[in-house]
Amino acid sequence: MVLVLLKLEKVLCLRHTFPETALLRPLSWISVILQMTTTFVLFITIVSLLNFILNPSLRLGEFILITCFFNPAYDNVKDLAHYFFKRCLEAKVTPYIVTKKTVFKWQEGFWETMKNIFDQEYKKDFLEAGLLKRSGGHLQHLISDAATMNLVRWTEGGFGMASHNYDGDMLTDEIAQVHRSPGFITSNLIGKDDKGRIIKEFEASHGTVSDLWHLHLAGKETSLNPLGLVEALIGAMNHAAKLEYEADASKKLVYDQVLHFTATLRLALHNTFRYGQGTRDMSGPTGYTTEDFIRKVSWRLGRYLANNREKDPPPVLSEPDRAFRRNFANVDMKAMQELFDKFDSDGVGKLDFKQFTKVLVKMGVAPQKEKSDKTPDI
Repeated sequence: MVLVLLKLEKVLCLRHTFPETALLRPLSWISVILQMTTTFVLFITIVSLLNFILNPSLRLGEFILITCFFNPAYDNVKDLAHYFFKRCLEAKVTPYIVTKKTVFKWQEGFWETMKNIFDQEYKKDFLEAGLLKRSGGHLQHLISDAATMNLVRWTEGGFGMASHNYDGDMLTDEIAQVHRSPGFITSNLIGKDDKGRIIKEFEASHGTVSDLWHLHLAGKETSLNPLGLVEALIGAMNHAAKLEYEADASKKLVYDQVLHFTATLRLALHNTFRYGQGTRDMSGPTGYTTEDFIRKVSWRLGRYLANNREKDPPPVLSEPDRAFRRNFANVDMKAMQELFDKFDSDGVGKLDFKQFTKVLVKMGVAPQKEKSDKTPDI
């Protein structure tokens, strides 16, 4: 089985597949292998998307969770159900089950098992947490067609989806592209050893960079977003350090040092994007090449490890309001800021009514009183 755990501004994703499938075909997901008591593997994918990366002030509840599963025998659907519902509770999101059981009748068992476990063991907790209001007070089933549309419509996030493998491929690709880059996805295969310990294997997801690899082999310039690769490295280092520390308490110092390094690396990587120094998938044609981006992250990481941070904090970036997206690209934001600063005489970052009125009058767009043709009595 495979689980995908997506953590973005609003996205959390889980996915599953046969270990034979995962190991014998080229993997398009970052994996963490965790052998179950059956012959299946849990596959968890962690996705760091644009808004999560660019907005450090997100609340825990702003997540979407997607879990994908492929196992006609339904051996470990119960394990998947417990993992999925627990993750949804932790992330404070509403769970949904996605299938195409209207056509593939064998998927009915997946839905029934998930629903039975939910009703018996989790429904009360979700109701008490107020997480079933949007789904009518119960666990809701979504046909995969509807799920793909809802991923685009439910821009506020706050929901989770459990599905079969091929539906999960589609849903997670859709999420990544909506956030502009598949480079933001990492994924992990996860399972348990004979002693019940979690074992993992991490890698970069989707296999979407083969074109860039061929360009690199040809000696041509590339601009690869390495976030998924770095997140895989961070996940592997953190998990290895945790296993070592759990086995030997004297390794506490090494464990703390590894976690400090990986947290600092993640901050340096994310801040490089925040400062507008990203690769071209995020920063357009003026973005950094692969090598230049890595050098910039390395430079920033060195400074951060030496506690030499930037004097000015990185900007908190966000998508423009939907109402302005059509013409937003042509807006001169620098000129807009200068104009705002001109009228923000207090320097507090906002305008009071008097300042706002001054702006509109100066621009000649202030609302006018109704004109009167009456001659003044003077």
